[in-house]
Amino acid sequence: MGPDVPLLNDYKQEFFLKRFPQTVLGGPRFKLGYCAPPYIYVNQIILFLTPWVLGGVGTLLYQLDIMKDYYTAALSGGLMFVTALILQMTNVYAKQKTVRVERMQIQNTLTDEDEFEFSSCVGSETVKFIIPGKKYIINTVFHSLLAGVLCGLGTWYLLPNRITLLYSNIGGTVMIFVFGWVTICIGEYSLIINTATETAAFQALDTYEITALMRPFYIFVFIAVDLAHRFAVNTAILEQTNQILHIIFLFLPFLWAMGILPPLDALFLWGMEQLLEFGLGGSPMSSNTKLLVMFLISAGTAIASYFIPSTLGVILFMTGFGFILSLNLSEIAFAFKHTMISHLASSKSKNMHRGLRIQFGWREFIFYLTVLTFALLEASLLHQFAGFSSFSKASPQAIASYILIILLIIMWILREIQRVYLFGVFRNPFYPKDVRTVTVFMEKQRRLMKVGVVRRILLTLVSPFAMIAFLSLDRSLQNLHSVSVCIGFTRIFRMVWQNTENALLDIVVVSIAQMLVFNPDLWWNRSLDTGIRLLLVGILRDRLLQFVSKLQFAIAILLTSWTEKKQRRKSTATLITLNVVFFPILLTFIAISALLSSPLLPLFTLPIFLIGFPRPIRSWPGPVGAAACVCSDTVYYQQMVPSLAVALQSALAAGSLGLSLPGSHYLCRFQDRLMWILVLEKGFTYCGVNIKGLELQETSCHAAEAHRVDEIFEMAFEHQEHTKILSPNHHFGHILTPCTVLPVRLYSDARNVLSGIIDSHENLKHLKDDFIKVLVWMLVQYCYKKSKTLESPGNADKNKKGSFLENQHSGAVERSRPLREEDSFSVDTIEDWTDDSDIFDLEPSGRMKDRKEAGQLATTPKVHLSIPGSVETQSQGVPQEMSPEDKLHRAVVLGLPAVDKGKQQEVLPRVEFSCCYSELLSIPEEWRTAPVPASKVNEMRQRFPEEWYHFILSQLDFFHLKEKPSNLLEDLMKDKALKDLYVHGVLSCCFGLFGLDNTVPAPSHVFRAYTGGIPWSVGLDWLTGKPELFQLALKAFRYTFKLMVDKASLGPVENFKELVNCLEEYENDWYIGLVSDLEWQQAVLQEKPYLFSLGHDPNMGIYTGRVLTLQELLVQVGKLNDEAVRGQWANLSWELLYATNDDEERYSIQAHPVLLRNLTVQAADPPLGYPIYSSELLHLPLF
Repeated sequence: MGPDVPLLNDYKQEFFLKRFPQTVLGGPRFKLGYCAPPYIYVNQIILFLTPWVLGGVGTLLYQLDIMKDYYTAALSGGLMFVTALILQMTNVYAKQKTVRVERMQIQNTLTDEDEFEFSSCVGSETVKFIIPGKKYIINTVFHSLLAGVLCGLGTWYLLPNRITLLYSNIGGTVMIFVFGWVTICIGEYSLIINTATETAAFQALDTYEITALMRPFYIFVFIAVDLAHRFAVNTAILEQTNQILHIIFLFLPFLWAMGILPPLDALFLWGMEQLLEFGLGGSPMSSNTKLLVMFLISAGTAIASYFIPSTLGVILFMTGFGFILSLNLSEIAFAFKHTMISHLASSKSKNMHRGLRIQFGWREFIFYLTVLTFALLEASLLHQFAGFSSFSKASPQAIASYILIILLIIMWILREIQRVYLFGVFRNPFYPKDVRTVTVFMEKQRRLMKVGVVRRILLTLVSPFAMIAFLSLDRSLQNLHSVSVCIGFTRIFRMVWQNTENALLDIVVVSIAQMLVFNPDLWWNRSLDTGIRLLLVGILRDRLLQFVSKLQFAIAILLTSWTEKKQRRKSTATLITLNVVFFPILLTFIAISALLSSPLLPLFTLPIFLIGFPRPIRSWPGPVGAAACVCSDTVYYQQMVPSLAVALQSALAAGSLGLSLPGSHYLCRFQDRLMWILVLEKGFTYCGVNIKGLELQETSCHAAEAHRVDEIFEMAFEHQEHTKILSPNHHFGHILTPCTVLPVRLYSDARNVLSGIIDSHENLKHLKDDFIKVLVWMLVQYCYKKSKTLESPGNADKNKKGSFLENQHSGAVERSRPLREEDSFSVDTIEDWTDDSDIFDLEPSGRMKDRKEAGQLATTPKVHLSIPGSVETQSQGVPQEMSPEDKLHRAVVLGLPAVDKGKQQEVLPRVEFSCCYSELLSIPEEWRTAPVPASKVNEMRQRFPEEWYHFILSQLDFFHLKEKPSNLLEDLMKDKALKDLYVHGVLSCCFGLFGLDNTVPAPSHVFRAYTGGIPWSVGLDWLTGKPELFQLALKAFRYTFKLMVDKASLGPVENFKELVNCLEEYENDWYIGLVSDLEWQQAVLQEKPYLFSLGHDPNMGIYTGRVLTLQELLVQVGKLNDEAVRGQWANLSWELLYATNDDEERYSIQAHPVLLRNLTVQAADPPLGYPIYSSELLHLPLF
């Protein structure tokens, strides 16, 4: 697709132009797309202005000094409540009337899908169109009551006298009064008449009608500030705030239309997350429930610290709870619950499994208890004996500051030295060069692993204790019952453990500022204690990093919209010019977006930047890993994720992935697999991540971006021998920055063209002989494994006698019946007819005699079928008395449908073995009934590999037999009856797969036989009627084909021992089949060392072999620009949920090699994205 593909197709453009005015006005539908009666528009205008009219009544009464302001508000609110209730009841009545009177609706397929037929001004169709009504009765009452309250308080909020007192300007009063009432009318209409579709869409469905409450909620927030100002006298800050908010109040419709203000669910989740992280020192959580519970507990901890009477108690309380709350409490609770259940009911606990879990045991418990004990001792002792001195260059707190500065520098160096690029710009000279194999990489990285261990110790143990020392020595803790102290120090005492690296940076910045600024009269020292300083520095640090990331994202979009030719649209030059001219406004947008911690939204991923609404850091409302577009390729990610998680925990603990915070995104690449990793929560010695797997069937867009990812990783990891020291990163500015490589146990995928192997006449000529050998081995192994269920030869003899008696009894029964069951068409009858045969002969031809003399393997005698119209004669083997129906059947049997062979009960003569143990290796009776001619049996006897057969028998040990003779194997080899059974079994399978001719099979037939898609034949029909035998034959053929490929590639098999070893390797270490088989997926999950599949490309006419090899290989990992991902996901949410632009060829899903636009869309949560795998929350221990 070209760069000028439409952003919205014609239908979606029309739809958007109808929806957006409705969103701006709060619900009225003035642009319908078809001709509607005028009263539709008039009714909507009247309903839109109704709150203003009702509020105007109260306002007029107040201005005329007839009523007090609060009575005015009550009157307007009461009138609005009654009006709203009447409107809702009207809708209920209209719905009931429609149900009562059923009208025949004639649908015109040529009209728009949303066209209505209106009969009158107040008709039921008109009412239902203008007032859709509520889904729940409780919302009907609640929303009506809320509408009344909103109108009453809005009247009070916009009283002209009140506005004049704020601004002392008549013109300003008129402007605020008029446009303020427009804002209230918009909120009222959205609440009670028709809820508008919001551009700020967080949930795909509004199940509980929460969207209707969004606009009234923000109006109530502004009114609440005004009420606070009314009742809080002489508060300058409130007055200034109220004045500013009255002006912003007029722009609420603009903020709603642009989607800057979040929906209520996103607002509360974002608010709790921000307060938990920056106000209480916690971490964002992976689920809404965990977030709510952790927020309540953390807030309760901060409040409780306010009421503790002693400073020592406050420090111990903050230190202890800060450490405990930073642990992975959900996993500790799960481990405790699992332990309790296992003690109560051990059988139930075995079935409890939930993903990759931390094994929390006594070792971890003792470690945490020891760390907590030392932290409490340190904090209490330092505060008790050295916590009263003021800060100076030689004070104990200053000494702790010096130590922290040194620790920060050391840890920063140790972290950067483990990454392939320093700051993402220059190549790290200490990083191993040309890393392509695991052994070479691990050998070269041994020194960096030691660096990682040192950094882990400094991060986990040394730094927290050093920071606790600094905090315990602070004089601010002497101020008891101070809200600022409780909030600030509760936060930092927890952050020391929850987010050690950022806490260390914040404390170092504050301590340096404290060293440089000793003036006690300065605002920084006079008004703020250390806890609040740390809180402000933490917020400033986070917002500054967000600003830089957003600015990089914006510049990347601006530059690539011109430098990437495929992204260059006709409007690109104009958009770039506008961005350059209004660059200060762009910077303002980026700053506001960073301040709100909301994504920077590039509209359609063009350089048109908007401020997205604030939302939780994980961007999506649903539970983690709850949905994925599962397909056959999902198993490859399921297999590799546990090993990848183990590798990730080592890399995260060592710091080789950089500063990983909640909201960090990583991209892993190996061959055709792409893994998207999102960090969801982080605490002391643990990290919670979600791993997604992207599709393997690459589209053109997917392939273009994946190719660029490969280029970036190859330049970083595989071409280092040609680069200079500190050479620049040639892909600087790309949203992907390579970090390191991880050794992961997974499947490598090799695909080879089999031309010259499968079409080689020499290879195909030996295929049948090899198949016979493999099948003999397969049958012997099958019978041998089955014999292990028999405990002793006595049981075998007993079973033989029992089966012999059963056979005799069933044979007697069969002989007493007419032979109708045998009168089905078979190959034997075709073979028995010759040109010299007389149709009236009573005896069969010579071929029939040879078949009858086949010995012990002879099957049930067949009866000649008479030609229709001939005289029926009796033969010796046929009963003398026969019913007319039987005679008719015998006469015209060739013209009747084939008899269902599953209903036949064939009589087999008992096989007499010369060795009593041969029964253990005997082929099941139903496998001996193949309709093969005697001549083919004799031919198979000559082709049968007797030496190979004897060698296989010699390899059997029969250890499961308690008593066995020493010459057991020799007796088995000499048993001709047992050999004849295998001859007939092999022949049956060959007959089913290849037919009776001895021609060399064609490559197409080999492929069809491998896939089990052989054309129908009599032999195949018989073979498929024995499912177990058919599966053995198919498995043997696949082994034979793999053997042919190995012989052609690696050389011939030298002897029988080597061949047996090869087959045993296939059996134990290989799965040889088809990619589409269910067993293939099971083999991947079971981690079979090797898998082989045969494929065919009909377009190129070639056959391909695919080999998966399980081994430890290097997976390349890079860090993504977090804000680039959030921005593209915000645009995806707006484009699909609001603009409903689900076109598969839309512009915003086309390949963008720098932004990785297509891959980013894939990685979004369903239904907007389509990853084929998404893990549950994985808890990675980092100690």
